Amino acid sequence: MIEPSLLQHLKKISEEEKLLLSGEKNVQKSLYTNEPDFVVDSRKMLTLGKLIDIRPHTRFVHFPAHKHNYIEMIYMCSGTTTHILNNSSRITLNTGELLLLNPNTVHEILPAAIDDIAVNFIILPEFFDRVLAMLEEENVLRDFLIGTLKPDKNAADYLHFQSIDILPVKNLMENLIWSLLNSQPNRRNINQATMGLLFLHLLNHTDRINMHDSGQYEQHLVFTVLKYIDNNYLHAELTEISRQLHMPAYSVSKIVKKHSGHTFKQLLQMKRLNQAAFLLSTTALPVEDIIALTGYDNTSYFHRIFKEYYHMTPRAYRIRQKSTVP
Repeated sequence: MIEPSLLQHLKKISEEEKLLLSGEKNVQKSLYTNEPDFVVDSRKMLTLGKLIDIRPHTRFVHFPAHKHNYIEMIYMCSGTTTHILNNSSRITLNTGELLLLNPNTVHEILPAAIDDIAVNFIILPEFFDRVLAMLEEENVLRDFLIGTLKPDKNAADYLHFQSIDILPVKNLMENLIWSLLNSQPNRRNINQATMGLLFLHLLNHTDRINMHDSGQYEQHLVFTVLKYIDNNYLHAELTEISRQLHMPAYSVSKIVKKHSGHTFKQLLQMKRLNQAAFLLSTTALPVEDIIALTGYDNTSYFHRIFKEYYHMTPRAYRIRQKSTVP
């Protein structure tokens, strides 16, 4: 649960909620959109010029199926809320948990009680420019964000992080909420940096992504494979992760290709090359040592695929990176 005075502020009964408590039965769609289809409109939710804002979730009413024309992030400050996604997947969001929604996701919310305090983040794609720059390597969250920025039928519809006991996540969420409620100098830079740090911490806990929803089974399997590659890129093998998943290798390969657009071999190579680029940028290790540290034993092969991927040699890459350091 977040800091008590902040929670009390978020718990205040809104004008919309006062109407609901006095007998109004339905959500006032005009507060959210001017269109006949129920697509919650960022122009209704955000002051002109803002890239991000928050509003407490409206309690005491069934919020009907809708979409958003922005990226929505929901953080459960206290209590629980129940969400139905794409008319089939049912997610209970508990205190301290986080839900990221792709704009294409159909979203429905069951009535919440007075102590069920969820904060909705309304986020325009441009806000994530700096966040993506902080997430340099291929990973689950970067792929999710890119999928929301350029609609992709293979992109994940949502990510549910069961993050209740991850202290840095709690602290960063509290900082972000406080910052958005209290205008301060440099707030855009602060908020983007805070979101970037939040995502970096979440990447350390991809094992907390909810994997119990059958509707998301294939996407969760891909997350598991990506995490395996991330942790074992020196010696990762498709047969090994397939054995851990109790699935034939050809089935794992097919699902990975379907949802990521890359084969297992390509994902492994991308991870190794990203790690090599990181070592070239941040250490003075000889290129030969970096080749060995990233799982390659053929120098000429490494030089060839590095140049294909980055369009320059490892030496040229190192020189360019050093020249861009302020």
